[in-house]
Amino acid sequence: MAYSGLASFVKHLEKETELQLVNAYVNPVLEIAEITDRIVKSGGKALLFKNNGTQFSILINAYGSDKRMLLALNRKSYDDAASEIETLFNNITGGGRSIFDKLKLLPDIFGVASYLPTFSKGKGKCHEVIEMNPDLSILPILKCWSYDGGRFITLPMVHTIHPLTGKTNVGMYRMQVIDNKTTGMHWHLHKTGANHYEAWKKENRRMPVSVALGGDPVYAYSASAPLPENINEYILAGFLRKKRVKLVKCLTNDLYVPEDADFVIEGYVDPAEDLFMEGPFGDHTGFYSLTDLYPKFHITCITHRKDAVYPATIVGVPPQEDAWLAKATERIFLAPVKMALQPEIVDFHLPDAGVTHNLLVVKIDKTYPGQGMKTLSALLGAGQMMFTKYIIVINSNVDIRNYDELARHIFANTSFADDIIFTKGPLDVLDHASDTFSFGGKMGIDSTVKMSEERVKPPKTYLPAGLSVYFDIDKIIGDGIAVNANVELMQKGIPVVIFSVNIAADADIVKKLKSRIKIADLSGLVIAVDSAINPNNTYTAVWHMLGNSDPLRDHEFIGNTLFIDGTTKIFRQEGFPRRWPNIVCSDDDTIKAVDNKWNSLELGDFLPSPSLQLRLLKHDGKDEAIKTRQNII
Repeated sequence: MAYSGLASFVKHLEKETELQLVNAYVNPVLEIAEITDRIVKSGGKALLFKNNGTQFSILINAYGSDKRMLLALNRKSYDDAASEIETLFNNITGGGRSIFDKLKLLPDIFGVASYLPTFSKGKGKCHEVIEMNPDLSILPILKCWSYDGGRFITLPMVHTIHPLTGKTNVGMYRMQVIDNKTTGMHWHLHKTGANHYEAWKKENRRMPVSVALGGDPVYAYSASAPLPENINEYILAGFLRKKRVKLVKCLTNDLYVPEDADFVIEGYVDPAEDLFMEGPFGDHTGFYSLTDLYPKFHITCITHRKDAVYPATIVGVPPQEDAWLAKATERIFLAPVKMALQPEIVDFHLPDAGVTHNLLVVKIDKTYPGQGMKTLSALLGAGQMMFTKYIIVINSNVDIRNYDELARHIFANTSFADDIIFTKGPLDVLDHASDTFSFGGKMGIDSTVKMSEERVKPPKTYLPAGLSVYFDIDKIIGDGIAVNANVELMQKGIPVVIFSVNIAADADIVKKLKSRIKIADLSGLVIAVDSAINPNNTYTAVWHMLGNSDPLRDHEFIGNTLFIDGTTKIFRQEGFPRRWPNIVCSDDDTIKAVDNKWNSLELGDFLPSPSLQLRLLKHDGKDEAIKTRQNII
């Protein structure tokens, strides 16, 4: 079924027992994020906060499971949507057909046309209440994390139009509240919204902008999907919901928004105006995005449904709700990726720990020598994949979502000397580990099964003959090195060791660790992370390494070992040329406040805060080794 507004989706979530109501008062400033973080990480349900100091309920974690994601997409399975898209692409793009065969495809083409949005100049449900003297304080806008620069609208569908071509775009760009009539507009330089902004700036004209919140939950997914520029997001939404989207004209500008949206915030951006220092914001990387200059959005009108529900999400240290949005994308968009980029691609996967742009695993149908390297070369600069730091290509029948099976395949088919390539290229602007903003190193790993033409000599094996030979902890701990290590992976036949080291106390500890690795003659992959990370928590350690490393700068081959330094770089003797963000976690007062009111929330058994461990990574200025405190957020 297609939903008309979030209230209808809420009713369906209740019917499917996928919703928990919270009737006790919860503050939108910090407390809702802390509660949601506990619920998301424990695999809990969607939450509806009914008592938050405003007239509107807050719906959050609505996408945070496979079941709820599929309910939002109006699908029984991800493969359902993916197979429909693949069939459509194959039919329309396939060659060698007669004119009679092509005529048979017309129903498919017209079927897509039936999902194109319609446009009306009349009013919609989103106009049931009209506030021509707009005031953002009527909305329960969240402040998620203690270092956030303020309250942020986190699930906005931002509508813009190019002044010359007339092409429209719907993007999801967070909006920091400046005052009751103004927000920031955080569109990254690579995004279509920023492209439209630059075009309006050249025209020396005000840029109309309208923001929709809510409506059918498939709208927000479509706004976040990696569609090609100038492809209308509401075509995808109509296709997924099997019902065209009705768009209505805004009241104070000429943009069109979904008539069943819960809220519409209309206004403009003035390119001639000074930019606003936006942020910080606890972002989906698990670190705060740094303050930077972005345009201001001036509000001219707010409208909403009478039964409006305010949609929100939180991001931070994964896994969070956005992990399921990314999962839907990797499954639904497999066919377009194969056809537009590489036909040999069988599957691809964005592990949660890679926060969508740090790690990509691609499976191909390999038929000739060098095909793995060819795929790497193509993907390192293709579309949204140009932001990816680590890309691994495999083939065979390996399940790329079974990480133990995947890891064993990688080490059995990878020669560190021959199968790894390094390059530089654009990075997501949220990447903090590179020496320069939005540009840095990348690593490509060809872990396909090699053909005879690809191997001059037998590859070295990284699988240990015996753990005692492979790993002697006494050879590592010495010369004042205090480390913790994860040996569980080796016991599974995976030659990976994760060390946690206190670089804040000893700026040379990584250099000392590498020298001891050389003495111990290890063979495999060695990862170093900060001492606050439990190395036996592989998920968190891998997330930390991926976020804190530049693959080109932070790797070193030490004999048969590939070493990757995933520690915080500001503590090094040479320092770091950029600001370094803090970890995203709740403060002690917020944790205590939620602990005290947990029973009144009626959310089941008590859940401790995930921030209790993560806050050990915070740089609060008390560490005696912090010599570059001014470079930390």
